[in-house]
Amino acid sequence: MTTSKTWIKSSRSQSTSTCVELTTDLDEIRDSKNPSGPTLRVDVASFVQAVKDGRFDR
Repeated sequence: MTTSKTWIKSSRSQSTSTCVELTTDLDEIRDSKNPSGPTLRVDVASFVQAVKDGRFDR
């Protein structure tokens, strides 16, 4: 059975094309510029903590 995923991106990113999107289940991430490309499965709690910790800051 194939299920369709619903993807969302931050309301702060709607006007740009350089962002990531999350599934509504918050378990996969993809590049919004390449919606048919690969996805990354994530543990949302760990991902949010890593963002808060600055692990993705440039």
